[in-house]
Amino acid sequence: MKNLQNIGLLVLAAAIPLIAVLPLPDFWIAQLNYIGMYSMTVMGLVLLTGVGGLTSFGQAAFVGIGAYTTAWLTLNTGISPWLTLFIGMGLTAGSALLVGLITLRMSGHYLPLATIAWGLSLYYLMGNLDGLGKYDGLLGIKSLSIGDFDIGQGRAFFVLTWAILLCFAAALLHLLDSRAGRAIRSLKGGSQMAEAMGISTFRYKVTIFVLAALFASVAGWLLAHFQRTVNPSAFGLKMGIEYLFMAVVGGVGHVWGAIVGAGLIRLLEDQLQVLLPRLMGTSGSYEVIVFGIALVMVLKYLPDGLWSLVGRHLPKRPRPVDWQQAAPLAEREKPEAGALVLDVRKARMEFGGLVAVNDISFQIHAGQIVGLIGPNGAGKSTTFNIITGVLPATRGEVMFRNENISGLPSRDIAKRGMARTFQHVKMIADMTVLENVALGAHTRGSKGVLPAMLRANRSEEKQLFREAQRQLERVGMGEYLHEQAGNLAMGPQRLMEIARALCADPTLLLLDEPAAGLRHKEKQALADVLRQLKNEGMSILLVEHDMDLVMQICDHLVVMEFGTLLTQGPPAQIQQDPKVRAAYLGTEH
Repeated sequence: MKNLQNIGLLVLAAAIPLIAVLPLPDFWIAQLNYIGMYSMTVMGLVLLTGVGGLTSFGQAAFVGIGAYTTAWLTLNTGISPWLTLFIGMGLTAGSALLVGLITLRMSGHYLPLATIAWGLSLYYLMGNLDGLGKYDGLLGIKSLSIGDFDIGQGRAFFVLTWAILLCFAAALLHLLDSRAGRAIRSLKGGSQMAEAMGISTFRYKVTIFVLAALFASVAGWLLAHFQRTVNPSAFGLKMGIEYLFMAVVGGVGHVWGAIVGAGLIRLLEDQLQVLLPRLMGTSGSYEVIVFGIALVMVLKYLPDGLWSLVGRHLPKRPRPVDWQQAAPLAEREKPEAGALVLDVRKARMEFGGLVAVNDISFQIHAGQIVGLIGPNGAGKSTTFNIITGVLPATRGEVMFRNENISGLPSRDIAKRGMARTFQHVKMIADMTVLENVALGAHTRGSKGVLPAMLRANRSEEKQLFREAQRQLERVGMGEYLHEQAGNLAMGPQRLMEIARALCADPTLLLLDEPAAGLRHKEKQALADVLRQLKNEGMSILLVEHDMDLVMQICDHLVVMEFGTLLTQGPPAQIQQDPKVRAAYLGTEH
């Protein structure tokens, strides 16, 4: 798929000068200019909404900031438009950062509502300031030029616009195929899995919000010098909705869908504005009605957009394995055999008047597999979440390698060497198994968004993929490297989760029902992997209902019932304990 994306970039790069020299009517060149500018804005929504899962109706407002900044500065100060581009981007980034810090902690419908409010506020601000020409806007903006060469609004402007668009597309494709891109793609599935991998979900949300705004700002700068006039109508809520509509129709999860959606809607809008009034016999914005119906139909019958029709017929080539010679990632210092790794001290979790975990205490030492067992509702998962930072304990302490981690967020605990799997498998279904597992090594890399977009992260990427392949082979899944994760059966999905956790180079591995869904041979393979990890000095906390597996591999068992510690000890002792036999194992054991 990566090769096909590169081919797409090359085709577009070759098409730009070819179209510029073809004898196309000026009308079509102008249409292509609009499509190019709209596509830039929509690409920001692909990153923000399609990939990151954040719905924003305020994208048009950022187009307005870029447009009004260059318009006002060139008209009133005589500053070069090439300089106003960066001033506008600075103002856009500042405003997007402020809005993002305020709104991106919201979830559900609050974020879209907040961006609607932001777009309306900026629209009325632009329309009521005398310095910005109120609703008439600013007129007489100069066209772009390089020295004595006037770029104008024709073919030279087309080459500039589409060259910038091509750079944006390449940068976005590079970003999505990177450590930072995998972190961004993990946002859509919620924060719990991403935070457990050491990812600061809020920071990445703000980052993509600002990045999408910058794409829009550049489009606004071009639009101002193309139209040579700006007014608030082009940056209101209607356009914000229209940009989102373009993204959905084209394929909100696909970079090339931005161009497809922007092109289709721009051309249809122009045609419908002429044809529909003739059919209706009266003037009006009937195209809005048609677009509304079309949006409902697309969402129902083609939720992945028009580009998905193209994408499903393109051959999917596996990623070239070019990381075999990459240097291995640095590994954290392991504790000495028998050293205390985890010390849970009277951990308590209350939900209102309900005590879910009642003063639980136990320890795990290096090279030890500890099983946390008990009937359903015993409080095992809550204890798990207290240890991993998903839930803050009401009181008590969790000591990890002699450091109090109580109250720390999951991502900070993950960075200290604790990795986990989940009771219900959490993964990114449309990424390959290799990419999902590489996500587990997020804390072991350092390259961020900008190096990814500039392709300055290749060496680190090879290291991460080398480690991901090693861990997959370690759990017996080496043949699934290039398989799409969503195509896996439940058993392989759970093994993939274990490989992802191992990619973090943990000191303590927490496995939440890893044998669920595994066949007998897979369970035996899992037992072998866990024994191997134990021999290497890794500590493991295991929540599991398969008592045969638990008794087979665990050194120590902690038994819970109704949130309390029933008993603990070696498996042989637990099997003979009458309290455990009655509460969980059954009298026949």
